[in-house]
Amino acid sequence: MTNKTAPEKLKEQYQARFSKIEPYRDGLWKILTKNFFQRYINESDRVLDLGAGWGEFINNINAKEKIALDLNPDTKDKLKNNIEFVSQDCTEPWPEPIKGLDVIFSSNFLEHLPDKSAIEKSLSQAWNALKPGGKIILVGPNIKYVPGAYWDFWDHHVAISDNSICEALVLSGFEIQHQKGKFLPYTMSNGITPPLFFVAVYLKLPFLWNFVGKQFLVIATKPTDKEQRTQ
Repeated sequence: MTNKTAPEKLKEQYQARFSKIEPYRDGLWKILTKNFFQRYINESDRVLDLGAGWGEFINNINAKEKIALDLNPDTKDKLKNNIEFVSQDCTEPWPEPIKGLDVIFSSNFLEHLPDKSAIEKSLSQAWNALKPGGKIILVGPNIKYVPGAYWDFWDHHVAISDNSICEALVLSGFEIQHQKGKFLPYTMSNGITPPLFFVAVYLKLPFLWNFVGKQFLVIATKPTDKEQRTQ
């Protein structure tokens, strides 16, 4: 058995889980970005997708400047031509050219980091990269609602709830603007692919989220200099 690097493992995991439903996932994220996430992002914004995977979010969101950060070597080939790819460990200092961001988005990523210290370091890098008033949008499986199934994925290392990630954000200096413990259903890795029409309807009926949603949605902002001085 050969020892594989982290990027090689990421590549194999993504191919094993998502290669058969890649077109469906792209269609899903077209709906998610257009019908929900675009409201939080202006077309003039600089946006970074943290743990971009195959670029489903960043390919479909409208923004002036788009950046994808990931260690998966396949990510670069999945991105549209107008997207900058940064291949690096998210816990290490991010390059200066991607500072001054308006929005950082991350979906189903933080739980894959090795421990809470790595999450704290990543949030610190996000804080440094955002401009004052910039926002971070986080989506991920909520351990409160998938306590057993959460561990069915070998690379889930950190159990996260909406409350725990909010506390981590506050400790990192962010201000919570929106917290929803139940947002999207849990996973598509097991082959569940409901008709995309139903996804659009689901987003318009938040009361359904309380029955089906098992992922949290948290939005936080980096205070402006004025807000920091008055605290």
